[in-house]
Amino acid sequence: MDFEEFEVDIERAIENSDLSKSCTITQTLDWVDSTWYAPESRNARWMDLIGDYAGAEPFVIDGHSLLQVVLDDRLLSLAKDDDPSFQIIHAIYLLERILQNFRNRSANFDIVFFDVNRHLVLRAGESEFIVASRALARRLLYKHLQSLDSVNTFTFTSLSDKNWLDYRPMFVMVNDGGTLKEGVGQFAAHQILTQRLFIFDLLASGLAMAPLQGADFKDTKILTFVFESKLRSSQGGHFPNAVLSAGVAARDILTSHEQGPFDQVRSFVLGEASVSPSFFDLCATLRNVGLSYLSAFKSDTQPLLLAVFIIHILLLKDMSVQDRARRLPPMKPDLFTSLTKSFLPHILRATEAVVVANDASLDIDIRVFLCILRYLSEHPAQSLTEVLGPTVVKDAEDIFSELKLPHLDFSHLSVSFLPDDLYEIPIPLKLLPFSNPVFDEELSAVRIVTEGVTRTNPVEPVASGGEESDEWDDSSTKDTHFFDTQHWHNHKKAILPQHLGGEAAAPMTEWQRNRKLRSDQRFMKTLHDQASTLTGALGAVLEQVKIPSAASLANQRSVKPKVVHVRSSGKSTSKLSKADVIREQNIAKKESKQASESAAWIASRVQEMESLDGASLEKCLQVLTRNPRTREASVGAEIRVYRMHRLLREWIQSTNPDSSATRDKYSLSLMRLVKEVWEIGFSTKEMANAITSVLMTLGFSDYIDSFVVSGSADDRPLTFRFVKLVKSKTKTAVYDFMQIQEHPIIWQLRLFGEFMDRSMDGQADTRVTFKPDAWQREVLDAVDQNMSLLVVAPTSAGKTFISYYAMEKILRGSDDGILVYIAPTKALVAQVAAEIYARYSKDLNGRSCWAIHSRDYRVHDPQNCQILVTVPEILAIMLLSPPLAKMWTPRLKYVVLDEIHTIGQQEGGAVWEQILLLSPCPVIGLSATVGAPEKFNEWLESVQKAGGFQHKFVHYPHRYSHLRKFYYNIYEKPRDAFQGLSTYKTTERMRFLHPLSILSSSTRSLPSDLALEAVDTLHLYRALSTCKALQPSILAALDPVVFFSSGKLLQQKDVIQYEEALKQHLVPLLSSFESQDSGTPLSRVIVQLQDDDLSRIPDRVLNSAPSRVVSSENIIHLVADLHAQGDLPGIFFSFDRSDCEYMARRLNRVLEIKEDRWRKTSPEWKRKMAQYEAYLQSAKERERQAARASKHKVDEEDKRADTSEWQASFRPDDPLSDFSFAGQSISYTLSELEEDIADIAWRIPPTLEWTLKCLRRGIAVHHAGMNKGYRSLVESLFRRGFVRVIFATGTLALGINAPTKTSIFCGDSPFLTALMYRQCAGRAGRRGYDTLGKVVFYALPMSRVQRLVFSKLPSLSASFPVTSTLVVRLFNLLEGSDYSTIAVAAVQRLFRLPQISFSSEEGRYQLLHHLRFSIDYLRRARLLDEQGKPLNLFGIAAHLYYTEPSNLALVTLLRSGVVHQICAQPSLRLAKRDFILLMANLFGRRYLPPACTKEEYIMEVVKKSPSMVILPPLSKTARDVLIDQEHEILQIFTGYALTYGAQHQDDLGSDHILPLSKRNISGTAEDGTSLIRDHLHRTAIRVVARSLFVANSGHDDHFNSVRDLAQTARRGLSLNEHTIPSFDSITGRTNQEDGKYALNAYLLDFYMHGQVAALAAANAVRRGDVWYLLEEFDLTLMTVRGVLEQLLQKGSVGGKGATPGNANLDEEADSGYASLDPVQWEDEEEEASGKQGQGGWESTHDSQRPPGVSAADWRVFEVIKGALEEFHEKFKAMWA
Repeated sequence: MDFEEFEVDIERAIENSDLSKSCTITQTLDWVDSTWYAPESRNARWMDLIGDYAGAEPFVIDGHSLLQVVLDDRLLSLAKDDDPSFQIIHAIYLLERILQNFRNRSANFDIVFFDVNRHLVLRAGESEFIVASRALARRLLYKHLQSLDSVNTFTFTSLSDKNWLDYRPMFVMVNDGGTLKEGVGQFAAHQILTQRLFIFDLLASGLAMAPLQGADFKDTKILTFVFESKLRSSQGGHFPNAVLSAGVAARDILTSHEQGPFDQVRSFVLGEASVSPSFFDLCATLRNVGLSYLSAFKSDTQPLLLAVFIIHILLLKDMSVQDRARRLPPMKPDLFTSLTKSFLPHILRATEAVVVANDASLDIDIRVFLCILRYLSEHPAQSLTEVLGPTVVKDAEDIFSELKLPHLDFSHLSVSFLPDDLYEIPIPLKLLPFSNPVFDEELSAVRIVTEGVTRTNPVEPVASGGEESDEWDDSSTKDTHFFDTQHWHNHKKAILPQHLGGEAAAPMTEWQRNRKLRSDQRFMKTLHDQASTLTGALGAVLEQVKIPSAASLANQRSVKPKVVHVRSSGKSTSKLSKADVIREQNIAKKESKQASESAAWIASRVQEMESLDGASLEKCLQVLTRNPRTREASVGAEIRVYRMHRLLREWIQSTNPDSSATRDKYSLSLMRLVKEVWEIGFSTKEMANAITSVLMTLGFSDYIDSFVVSGSADDRPLTFRFVKLVKSKTKTAVYDFMQIQEHPIIWQLRLFGEFMDRSMDGQADTRVTFKPDAWQREVLDAVDQNMSLLVVAPTSAGKTFISYYAMEKILRGSDDGILVYIAPTKALVAQVAAEIYARYSKDLNGRSCWAIHSRDYRVHDPQNCQILVTVPEILAIMLLSPPLAKMWTPRLKYVVLDEIHTIGQQEGGAVWEQILLLSPCPVIGLSATVGAPEKFNEWLESVQKAGGFQHKFVHYPHRYSHLRKFYYNIYEKPRDAFQGLSTYKTTERMRFLHPLSILSSSTRSLPSDLALEAVDTLHLYRALSTCKALQPSILAALDPVVFFSSGKLLQQKDVIQYEEALKQHLVPLLSSFESQDSGTPLSRVIVQLQDDDLSRIPDRVLNSAPSRVVSSENIIHLVADLHAQGDLPGIFFSFDRSDCEYMARRLNRVLEIKEDRWRKTSPEWKRKMAQYEAYLQSAKERERQAARASKHKVDEEDKRADTSEWQASFRPDDPLSDFSFAGQSISYTLSELEEDIADIAWRIPPTLEWTLKCLRRGIAVHHAGMNKGYRSLVESLFRRGFVRVIFATGTLALGINAPTKTSIFCGDSPFLTALMYRQCAGRAGRRGYDTLGKVVFYALPMSRVQRLVFSKLPSLSASFPVTSTLVVRLFNLLEGSDYSTIAVAAVQRLFRLPQISFSSEEGRYQLLHHLRFSIDYLRRARLLDEQGKPLNLFGIAAHLYYTEPSNLALVTLLRSGVVHQICAQPSLRLAKRDFILLMANLFGRRYLPPACTKEEYIMEVVKKSPSMVILPPLSKTARDVLIDQEHEILQIFTGYALTYGAQHQDDLGSDHILPLSKRNISGTAEDGTSLIRDHLHRTAIRVVARSLFVANSGHDDHFNSVRDLAQTARRGLSLNEHTIPSFDSITGRTNQEDGKYALNAYLLDFYMHGQVAALAAANAVRRGDVWYLLEEFDLTLMTVRGVLEQLLQKGSVGGKGATPGNANLDEEADSGYASLDPVQWEDEEEEASGKQGQGGWESTHDSQRPPGVSAADWRVFEVIKGALEEFHEKFKAMWA
């Protein structure tokens, strides 16, 4: 659902359209783009297709789009007007490399060719040579795809093809046709229009779309835009007839031009293939090509060229790809024209016709053809046999004879060729000298020549006319070593605190002390409140454990212990001493007294309950179960037996006792109580008799021995007379209707599943307070042995205790050891801290037991605690912090990484890998959702063993509570409108989904975590049996009565075994399953399992998404249904923040309207208000009575009577319970809520005051953009049971303790992935509260539900790139820590791993070569000196490490003087604007889809908005500087590729093998050598780093760009373009053909106008994303300012003490990396006013330049500081 109105309303657009019926194709295209496609593109989201979207789900790559990407590759010499080449082997290599890129990222795809899309490849209207080349290439590449075993290829005519309708992928990757440019073919508009209409139909059919062209394969990600499907059940939304007519006309024109030339030649093909497909006759095929060519083009044939064409194909079959690496021979224009205008178009057309007719494939290489032609023309004296060899000559002459070719004389063609151009062999760059004691040892295996110089300055400063240099002035800080000891955004704050050797904190003013005190008090109150709502696994409130410090324990041990005298005896049965006898007697007396008191207490309670019944009795029993006395075994057992007694009486007296529903209800309740008594393990004789009678009566006689506990020795009677169930004489049941009507096994499966024992070999263990299962004991043992752990277990399985057990172990072990707990979000950080606070306390003599450290705030001292709770980015920074490496890092004992699957996310995943690689201690990884965890564990184990730690992998697959799934039938209108909760009757639209009832034909296997409840297995067996889907012998063995043994209650592990047996027999049925074929066995089974109501809804309606109107109108019914069914609390998941807010407001508004209407019309309310008014009017009289009463003695009871009137606490404005979802029967009151709201109200902006109104009705919103104080309150209220409806994004999915009864998915989203589905659904089923969780799908197409339920978790994919910035940070770690042991060990461990990343194929030696050349780049960029010491501008590069290469580009621009040139402008306003423009080109880059960049669309948008939308490019000066630096970077890393390729050629292996098919093109000639083969071998291009397949198009080891180098490197040479600091993406012009998109100007626009609304309306930035993006840029500006300020300080006279401008730099942002969910800054208005006079952001013109700082440098600082001030003020105003 998109309630933000971000999507296109096509119907309204059509109504407002002025499109003429007689418009041209171009006019129609313009209308489609401006009316639909450009606005639709605004809604597209840039995301990682695999990690953040599809996961393991199947999707489709459009085949013609794939071939278009291949044939449009600029390095491919095929179908280019200026190049008469046809290098099909290069095209095949490109095709396989693209597919291999998908396979390497675990993509699950098929390739589908739609015949209507062929225009993407054919390009009708361009030159005949291009069209013919692309037409033949299309046929050959399609044939090659069909030959690939690892890829499925399908063909359909169009989207309306019946077979396609049965094929339901998740989405389709397809090209959109691009944009219309000048100078393109005459039918370009036709091609684009037909493609736009195809995409419209695709989206309207319910499928999502992602553009293939422009997709970025970055590390393990596939980044592109995702267009969501737009299928609506209303079937509305279609183009006007004029558009559809134009589309048909365009397609007809294209078809006639594409098909005409082919049909013309096809008619001359003599015969179709008569041989079997397994046999291919090359000579016969070539003969047919020749005959077709000569017949079709009689008047324009060239027999000589035809002969050479045939010869070259005969030679190619045995030719290696090395010998085919060729440049285009220089030729004269007449030959070029003859080839491109006549021969090549004709011969390629003839070849295509034969290939299609014979279903054959030919290898063609026109460059080899031209080389042979030239050789034959230049060597006329040599015979063909000498030149070609006997075998080839024989075949060729046989073909020539059949074709009747004339005598072949090539000599006259020699004059058509020109001399070859000179070729320059690339020479690798010599590296600058470098030596470092640690890295020298690691790089000892790398042999590289270095220069004999020690200094270079490659970046030339920009020319300046002034006296001062425009580059950064290093005169005073020239090559100054940078010491990373200060906070990243505030150089005045040291990283190390005073107790670890840092500087003393500056003294605080009284105002600052008061502010800190208030802040601490508020936080601790919030934390205490939050902790009080947290519960353990069993639902009990946590009790704090006080852990003594190690120092106090040592003192106790030093005290001489008291001597205890024990009477010794050699006999084992010695007499007790008198004291022991007395002691035991006292204990016995106490127990006897307690037993008699308990008996009396029970008797009293039973007497009270005898007068109660119904709800009052149930409430009384619930209260009793919470009484501590019921924990006594005797009391607990008797209370439950009494409950059985009352249930039996109730059953006997019920109106319809023998109905099946009544029998199910009471038999289930009774058997639950029997099981509970058995678990207590206490019984008396009367209790045993009572339970025996219950089992006999119900029909469970066989279970008596298993479930009746024998009476205790000290027997006593029950305090009540148990109902008589068995006749004394006959021993038969008194009430026959109570006996179950089925076998007890069947009854258990049908009714008792959620109450079965769920333990898996659980045993008591003194280390924990519960009975751990076997896998949990394995974990405990591993932690006790200080092992590293990876634990993968589903939510509710019981893995939370692991972290806290490790924490307690660290706390008890010493006072110095540290455990770091990593959570992926700051919301989870706060909750974990609250739970630690609730669990543990420890006196550390002023130090804190725990601390929080996130980017936005810190609580306690993170470096002076034992348990640090933080986000991954902070720990990654701390592990690479030089000061901490000396004092803090060595104290680490454990790192716990919760939700470790986050390592695979697009943003921040590499940080998790960095922690795993650099942690100097064992790690504990926890996750519920890791696909194929064995692969990840294998890598993790190698990392841990490299660190010297043993590692254990524990995988437990079973949830504690099952999840039952429902589909909300939104298509059926509710019978009654909502009038209030008390009168509301459920609509019964919540329809149960048996997991296998929604199987689709695309499901070929069941996910490993798809679980069936006990009742699901029973229904499945019955369906299989009814449909006779399995053999009778199998069905007989699967009969539950046969499968299970009787006599004991079934356990969950028994049902799991049965489930596996059923699934095992389902696998063969799945393989033959077709959903459209109702006759298959599985289809009949599915029909049996389907819900009757849902089966009556047409598939098209069920598989479409409801409109926004229908979705919003039904929210009240959805929530009210859940309330009526007792299924609240619920979390309503939607992955758009605006949608969450919209639904909450809508629900609250409906309740308000209904409540207002009820108040106006209800006589009851009017009477109540009249009584209240009268009460208020009599207030003075009551005061007088109170005064009189105070003079006289009044009875206490009279006082209480006076103050108990309901009016005293009545507040008429409070929401009425009939119109509120707030929890009613809880201890939390509305008055307490008002106090809590008052505590956070000052933080809530006026625009969000509605959220507080929602809270009063038990409704809340939870997403990362909400104030964290509000979020914490929401979480607490949800746990308390007051808030029972939360609309949330994924923020509540990642481990937050917000247990719910039901998880509801509200609408579809690209972010609703297989992983996110499991995370969100896993919230349901509260352990300790619910035995069953429920999952509801609301407003989702059924096809999407099918895909989610049967989705498989994707394998973890991540890549830890060894970037240049990381390298320089490692040097900083060594240098700044004085080469501490921890730092040295970290570096050595990193570079000695056999595989640094679990998703990388890069070996250690290749990594070391890459490292050495990265060091050379850093030397030339003057970020490192010759010994590896960081130099002055290192701070910018290191602190903005997460933005590489933008951070390095900024360093380059500072060094070159470009920034100085910008800042030197006379106008300060223009200087600041241009600086922001520069920064916006480097940081926070967001792309615009091509359709949004069309001039007409932009003009229309800009006309209504202050935004410019498209970001202006970098200035020419800046771009030129970066291009020059890019050339040097390319030279450096080309040197790396050449050097490694030359030195390790044997290790790299053969480069003759295609990447996916592994086909070897090494060539083995039958005749051995021949003159032409020798010539081809001798004249071929020799490459070291370039792929031989790319060299086939004439490319050598000269590379045009880093991208070119990385993507065309030879096999075995693993080059990651994203680890090379390339500036190509920054300097590249916007050009869709090169796969580049225009940049969004949102940062510059916000700086200029500060309007958030404009960013949404014009820049298409979703409101939910604005905060995160702007905060990120704000922190970037702060970082740059902080580093430059520190450098200026060092260069100023007075050094460190001089602070430019006395700028106030007290921000507490400690990290240069944004966490996953930004938290709003929280400033109090009173504090803002208190800041006056305390400093603050000062005007730039008031600043004074410190002595020793150049005017140019100071001007730069002034401009940057001023730009930051302006941006920050607008940003602060946004959230204030």
